[in-house]
Amino acid sequence: MTPWGHNTIMADVKVRNLPDWVVASFRNRAQHEGRSLEEELRVLLTDEATKRRQETVRKLKAFQTKMRKKYGELSDSTPGIREEREARG
Repeated sequence: MTPWGHNTIMADVKVRNLPDWVVASFRNRAQHEGRSLEEELRVLLTDEATKRRQETVRKLKAFQTKMRKKYGELSDSTPGIREEREARG
């Protein structure tokens, strides 16, 4: 894994027809953060993708909690499945 949290295969993206003021805004922000424009955009895009993943995980955990409250903790079915497989031969 790389520091970005993914494998080493990376995509290249080209965004066309951005207004100059948009690019200048991100360039200023990058300079303020001590990064290149490319690095600043990479950080922003990665952060946004990470936030979405974290929100999905939060929603799933909330749903899991709700289901546990409603139905309780389910028992582990592994021993029963193994027993049935062994009985079949």
